[in-house]
Amino acid sequence: MNTPYTKLHEWLQKRTLNQVVPMPVAMTGGSSGGGGGRVLDCRSFWKAGAYEAPAAPSHEFQDALETGDFDRARVHPKFLHTNATSHKWAFGAIAELLDNAVDEINNGATFIKVDKSINSKDNSPMLVFQDNGGGMDPEGVRRCMSLGFSTKKSKNTIGQYGNGFKTSTMRLGADAIVFTHAIRGSNVTLSIGLLSYTFLRRTMKDDIVVPMLDFKLQDGDIVPLVYGSQGDWDSSLKIILDWSPFSSKEELLQQFQDVGSHGTKVLVYNLWMNDDGLLELDFEDDDEDILLRDQGSASGGASKGQKEIVQQHISHRLRFSLRAYTSILYLKKFDNFRIILRGKPVEQIRITDELKFKKVVTYKPHAAHDSQVVSVKVDVGFAKEAPILGIFGMNVYNKNRLIMPFWKVLQEGSSRGRSVVGVLEANFIEPAHDKQDFERTPLFNRLETKLRQIIVDFWKEKCHLIGYQPMDPHLRSQYKATLKDSGGPAQVHHKASSARRTRGLSSNLLPETYDDIAAVGLANNGSHLQSSGQAEENNMESEGLDEDLVEFGSGVLDPNFIENLSEENIALFSRREELRQRDTQLKRKIGDLEHELEETKRKCGQLAAELKVRKNQLNLPSM
Repeated sequence: MNTPYTKLHEWLQKRTLNQVVPMPVAMTGGSSGGGGGRVLDCRSFWKAGAYEAPAAPSHEFQDALETGDFDRARVHPKFLHTNATSHKWAFGAIAELLDNAVDEINNGATFIKVDKSINSKDNSPMLVFQDNGGGMDPEGVRRCMSLGFSTKKSKNTIGQYGNGFKTSTMRLGADAIVFTHAIRGSNVTLSIGLLSYTFLRRTMKDDIVVPMLDFKLQDGDIVPLVYGSQGDWDSSLKIILDWSPFSSKEELLQQFQDVGSHGTKVLVYNLWMNDDGLLELDFEDDDEDILLRDQGSASGGASKGQKEIVQQHISHRLRFSLRAYTSILYLKKFDNFRIILRGKPVEQIRITDELKFKKVVTYKPHAAHDSQVVSVKVDVGFAKEAPILGIFGMNVYNKNRLIMPFWKVLQEGSSRGRSVVGVLEANFIEPAHDKQDFERTPLFNRLETKLRQIIVDFWKEKCHLIGYQPMDPHLRSQYKATLKDSGGPAQVHHKASSARRTRGLSSNLLPETYDDIAAVGLANNGSHLQSSGQAEENNMESEGLDEDLVEFGSGVLDPNFIENLSEENIALFSRREELRQRDTQLKRKIGDLEHELEETKRKCGQLAAELKVRKNQLNLPSM
């Protein structure tokens, strides 16, 4: 059976494309040639927007009046960069492109591939996103590459501002090219669009120009969708071939073989670099992951084993590992959709499955009077690695998408709330444009206050289950009675150590799972658990409740000393993060000041030259 895709594939294998005419959106500029020189002078994202934009000549203004082009507002290319600065974090930009593919699940998408490719013109790495969704027809791709246009009105779709593609691609690299294949009824279309900041900068454009080419499949052949004139086609093709990674029409069309019968492929190239001249994204250290090069080191932990736990925990790795971040990016696990990173599917993780002593709290936000009143379920519990792992915070989702991971609603530096982690889906508040925060509204402030109270209440109720002194006086007396009936702290400590050796566990690791009800029963009944088959578990849980002696490594330390040490580590970690942020801000400020100094020197030179010319004109002696 010959499907449209089969005919397309055969056509690409056997034939070359006839001359076509594109949409009249392109403008030429610059010399032709290879792509090796098609890069910006500055490859650092945060500095790439600092350049002097020339004013349009007066004759162009008059031409615009005469041709009627004055009726539309122009958007300067600088806005592309300014718009992309809403993404402070590169992974946030990648998440935007993943969201587009997830929204395509309704149109049959079953995967999104994220991988590295090579630009054949200069051998530089490119970031590739490819999905098998419904694709975009010529009108749709123009909406995608226009500013602030969105057709996503569904309450279930993630994107809503019509800005995500532009901000995300421009945050990751200076240039992006899109290949999309769509089937709309009996119409089969193929479209190519180029969004190139490098092209706009190097040719000194004062308006955003996006060259595009469109084709359709007709009677087994690819034929052009003709808009405008032959000159428009020549101009668009020339720009795309000069400023993209591809050198011929055949190479462009070859990309549709990867796309298949429907879907979209996005290539981001001329990727941004850090201040050291290295790519911001690291493709080399892990063949199955994409890492952020400027990653932070882990802190906390009184031993090497504890530091390893912190470094491997999702709350730490998500900051620099794309695989870790995408594993928790969506609240619900997909039934028939996969994120394939560097050729290997990402295993989704439900944070609630990683908690112990879990509790569900219902919160009813005080929304506006005309809004539908909803109840929000908040899952809260201790991290499985508690109390060794001191991470805490709330993971807040919106429409299934993670917005704020491990949000610290409590101040760091205190043991209160240590290792408490929560999860909720807050669809009643609006995320910020970069989807890494929420709009700071009164409703958001009330949510923050409520979540803080939930953590504090949970800590007061259950902190003894991970080895802290009970907060409730009645529970504290029962707790001490439990230790007494067990033969004293030393006996509990001895049994727990024996149990760990028997099970082959490290001396500084607590069991991965606990039975919440049984553990509370231990405190209430003042005796060991009596459930069959739980003897070893009992000994280990008793060790977790031991407040007088806690073993770390080969020594026995006072628990107050351990708690103080942990709090000092947390305080030092917090201080280190503050210093790192301050250092980053100072570096950025220095860069800005150096740029201002160069601009001032340049202007002083111009003024001195003008002054000299005027003196010569007035025949005044030089000073």
